[in-house]
Amino acid sequence: MSVANERVGTGESILMPLPAVGFDPTEAAVTWKILTERGYEVVIATPDGCVPEADPIMVTGRGLALLKRVLRADANGRAAYAGFRASPACRAPLSYEQAVEVPLRALVLPGGHAKEMRPYLESEVLQRIIVRACRDGIPVAAICHGVLLAARSIDPETSRSVLYGKKVTTLPAHMELLAHRLTMLWMGDYYRTYPETTTEAEVRSFLATSADFDAGPKGTTRDTPSDVSRGFVVQDGNLITGRWPGDAHRFGIAICDMLAATSR
Repeated sequence: MSVANERVGTGESILMPLPAVGFDPTEAAVTWKILTERGYEVVIATPDGCVPEADPIMVTGRGLALLKRVLRADANGRAAYAGFRASPACRAPLSYEQAVEVPLRALVLPGGHAKEMRPYLESEVLQRIIVRACRDGIPVAAICHGVLLAARSIDPETSRSVLYGKKVTTLPAHMELLAHRLTMLWMGDYYRTYPETTTEAEVRSFLATSADFDAGPKGTTRDTPSDVSRGFVVQDGNLITGRWPGDAHRFGIAICDMLAATSR
């Protein structure tokens, strides 16, 4: 049975919340593309139901100077984002409050480092949705700063993060700090969503033990539709985590594999 056929009649959707502005185009759009091509319905939600816009610097490379080719979204990411922007799901998103009522097949949490990500990363509504999904055993997939949103989701029954006791990855400190150092002279703290700490350091603070964090292999080679082996994800039960846009294709495939396995 195909994945698309497995979806028919379930009445459930994959929820992908996003900030109004500032998310990473590759992490959101490549994942959306992989899921929709396999027949899954992806519902988008933004704070007030507005049409979401990715971080324009990651789309255009504006301001990245000679680093544009390395740091902005690659051709695969930009093409996926163009398709995403034209899709009905993107053009008519729900609000976060409306998303609370969506019957979940899975929950996908993209990342991004722009300061405009903060309302998403700090949303108590989204944190409640994440806690509910984890309690119900629903697949949750988070990448880059999306892992930080999950880490901040505290289950009131345990007073601990939903990531406590889980093996995870997120944007490694060495990647975050390198991008910052390479661009700080003219872009300031653009690559530091929270200048007081790194994403890795905060995520680690919610884990049961430091050994539960895996930064993955060194290097900045991105995966592609034809070679997902270049990407890196960590799966622990119904949780999938990824590090950065270079993992997006493997991240999307891992979600599909988990959904196919849980549909049997």
